[in-house]
Amino acid sequence: MRRVAVAVIAAALLLPAVPAAAAPASGSVTWTVQPAAKNGPDGRRWIERTLDPGTTVTEHLAVRNFSDTGAVFTLKAADGYLTGKGRFNMLPSDKKSVDGGTWISVQKSVTVGPRQTKVVPFTITVPAQVSPGDHPAGIAATIAGRQGTVQVESRVGFRVLLRASGEIRSKTTAGHLQARYERSWNPFRPGAVALSYTAANTGNVRLPVQGRAEAAALFATRTTATDLGELLPGGITTASARVDVWALGRVTTTVTLSQGEPVTVTTWFVPWPQLLVLAALAALVLLWRWRRRRLQRLLERARQEGRTLGVRAP
Repeated sequence: MRRVAVAVIAAALLLPAVPAAAAPASGSVTWTVQPAAKNGPDGRRWIERTLDPGTTVTEHLAVRNFSDTGAVFTLKAADGYLTGKGRFNMLPSDKKSVDGGTWISVQKSVTVGPRQTKVVPFTITVPAQVSPGDHPAGIAATIAGRQGTVQVESRVGFRVLLRASGEIRSKTTAGHLQARYERSWNPFRPGAVALSYTAANTGNVRLPVQGRAEAAALFATRTTATDLGELLPGGITTASARVDVWALGRVTTTVTLSQGEPVTVTTWFVPWPQLLVLAALAALVLLWRWRRRRLQRLLERARQEGRTLGVRAP
């Protein structure tokens, strides 16, 4: 049977907040790319611009080759997004950009000699008809290498945070709120309301999002806060929270996101461990009272018998 080697293209590196060096699979080249001015790197960790629709501006990037051999780097821009762990990344080469990544025009490649730095200009053109708000992108220097029969694409880059001027809307929405009560079988510890919900950025700018959960029961109200990280416009994440609370009967739980409206769910709870303890205490009290009354009856009977014997004595 004929064996066929399959080549795979892999997007290797997440875009760091601070420019980082990268090496391809061969380990022969190490490099970094970062924002720059005309004369070289300018100390910025990323590029952040607020621009009017129809505007074109020029920026620069610097590709630094730390290796003893020269290399040809492919330069690419793409839409930016956040990973499930909240890290910024840009679309891989096989995904088509439709937003901020399409605003960036840069030369296709640059040759950088050993231990050299090359500064490359690029332009950012904001479409004339564009919605206000954030349109994140990234730009990277890419080089290909091989691992056996597998073709690997390694890249390192930085964020290009683009915002179109206009009306800014900061809004988040919580949804799919579910709550269940987790009882503690230790009668001297409270139970907890376990929550799960989604948090979505329904505005047009990136936002740091916090969730505040409040559980209101018959005997107490408790709250807890959860940091959900940053969400880009249209971004959504799942969240969970746990609120310890003493409860009997109805428990009303409300989740409120920063820049969002509250969402409420109601659950019902029977605290069996605590009720069993109360029932045991009540049984002990009833037993004590019964024994006390029985003892009083025996004492009264003994006194009556004593009085009767005293009357009959000659």
